[in-house]
Amino acid sequence: MTTNAQTTTLSAGPARVTVDTGRGCRLSGLRVGGLELLRQGPTYGSFPMVPWCGRIAEGRFRNGGETHQMPVNHPPHAIHGTGRDVPWRTVRAEDTFAAFTYELADTPWPYAGRVTQMAELAEDSLTLTLGVEAAADSFPAQAGWHPWFRRNLGTGGDVQIDFAPAWQEERGDDHLPTGNRIDPRPGPWDDCFGMPDGVRVTLTWPGALELTVTSRAEWVVVYDEQDEAVCVEPQSGPPNGLNTLPRLVTPIDPLEISTTWTWRTLA
Repeated sequence: MTTNAQTTTLSAGPARVTVDTGRGCRLSGLRVGGLELLRQGPTYGSFPMVPWCGRIAEGRFRNGGETHQMPVNHPPHAIHGTGRDVPWRTVRAEDTFAAFTYELADTPWPYAGRVTQMAELAEDSLTLTLGVEAAADSFPAQAGWHPWFRRNLGTGGDVQIDFAPAWQEERGDDHLPTGNRIDPRPGPWDDCFGMPDGVRVTLTWPGALELTVTSRAEWVVVYDEQDEAVCVEPQSGPPNGLNTLPRLVTPIDPLEISTTWTWRTLA
């Protein structure tokens, strides 16, 4: 394990992961046997989406009788939460485990609380856990991850995505789910899928590596419309879910979600 003012690097056998707390606690790198799996750059890697995932319609959500306006950072909507835009604090760092936090009140979010991300690395897997706690007032929230996996590792063909969702959320012209569930359609995708038995999506780079994303959550967004990378995003609710499927976080009922990425080499 190495750490400095902004990054923490965990190591386990051939695996190495770097967490950049100064840039929203995103994973800035995940190397397995010398292969970098994540797209590089200040807005890429893999960042936590919290306290919401994907888009909020026009940046507005309700909590009881109150309506709140979030910054519209992807017009006409607000997208991907506030956690990726603030520095986090390292509270524990060991060779293969680290924990990080930030305070919700330090962002435009209207409610006080704390977000925690934990990362645990093994030789063949990485487990990430996000927790959202309410300090006093209850509020709706979501949490998840937005990894940018490289489409091509430079060792062979492009990555292949394999998963078997129960349904696809129909996407409207505004990129928000319409509320209708449809049979899964072939890609390319920028779409949310339901997997009620838990998320399981396998990425295969032919002749190089296979990585499976799993989570007990039942929602996953798959995005593969860019040439450089594909995204597999396990999350606790669908896009615009603060309005359509709110999950209330209370002082005695925090929100927690985990994902595990397991890999094996194919060479």
